[in-house]
Amino acid sequence: MTEKTFLYQSNGNKIDKGSISVQSPSNIALVKYWGKKPVQIPANSSISFTLKNCYTQTSVSFEKSKEFQINLSVEGEKNLDFLPKIEQFFKRIKDYSPYIFNYNLQIDTLNTFPHSSGIASSASGFSALAYAVVQLEKQISNISEKEAMTKASFLSRLGSGSACRSLFGPLAIWGKHDKLNKTSDLYAIEHHEIHDVFRDYQDTILLIDKGQKKVSSTVGHNLMTNHPFAKQRFIQAQENIISMIDILKSGNLDEFISKTEHEALTLHGMMMTSKPYFVLMKEGTLSSINKIWEFREETKLPLCFTLDAGANLHVLYPKRFTQEVLDFIRQELIVYCENQQYICDEVGKGAKVLNEYYD
Repeated sequence: MTEKTFLYQSNGNKIDKGSISVQSPSNIALVKYWGKKPVQIPANSSISFTLKNCYTQTSVSFEKSKEFQINLSVEGEKNLDFLPKIEQFFKRIKDYSPYIFNYNLQIDTLNTFPHSSGIASSASGFSALAYAVVQLEKQISNISEKEAMTKASFLSRLGSGSACRSLFGPLAIWGKHDKLNKTSDLYAIEHHEIHDVFRDYQDTILLIDKGQKKVSSTVGHNLMTNHPFAKQRFIQAQENIISMIDILKSGNLDEFISKTEHEALTLHGMMMTSKPYFVLMKEGTLSSINKIWEFREETKLPLCFTLDAGANLHVLYPKRFTQEVLDFIRQELIVYCENQQYICDEVGKGAKVLNEYYD
């Protein structure tokens, strides 16, 4: 598919007003993408677990108007801080979703988890918004549900790159790869070849730092442009995604642990060796990593960690070991969590419509 594939075509139906409520989750990349080209094109492929409990719920109410306006409410309060990002998103999608500019929009959104702290709130937020926009298109065009999901992923990417993966579950792949059919830089695809052990894999997120990140993902991605190790990293990631797909199919937990942790540390290694350089991990992050390594060595339980571009740690493990791992977290790791907070999550199925009304 090309960008022209996603241009809007009307079926003649007219809708004056309505509302759409959707829910879309965050995701956690196992093979990371770090570095991008304009506009929102990844420098390498990535694959992620879709989450279940960390999600954004967004309602879009719309009414016909001669002037396009956006009112934004976050967690019940009018919000101006996020409005520029929302406005930029709509500017980017104008050629593909011109119908939305015939309405006044009231956007109400809330997260079940802290934003701007290393859990992909932009991924869940923009995927939810794009999914809602495409639900309206389904009413006034002839696109199928499958086409709508692909277009929602395409639009999501224009708001936040990793958002394009959040629409699908349990796994999503984004980024063109010569050895993977149907992959694209323009949108993510669903991946179903997964061993049973990973279908309900657990992700307990340690909230080591709930504050806003010192460096935005956009700034971090841009630092890869002249990074001395960028070329080799992109080659490595393309190789790792093939290995990870084989691991996820076979259920080899030892290889999963090794590949997942190495990818996480590589991501932070690239940030620490860029110019300017950043250390986004906190003391609690490093202490928790060492505790996890010690616990795994002592118990032989197959738990591991990964990180996004922040300090919070995702502890990954099979569901059958939930009690042992949660006991370990409460006894050894909770001391490193801000206000002793952590989130229990697991692999999920992607976005869904909660309710919709059209008139």
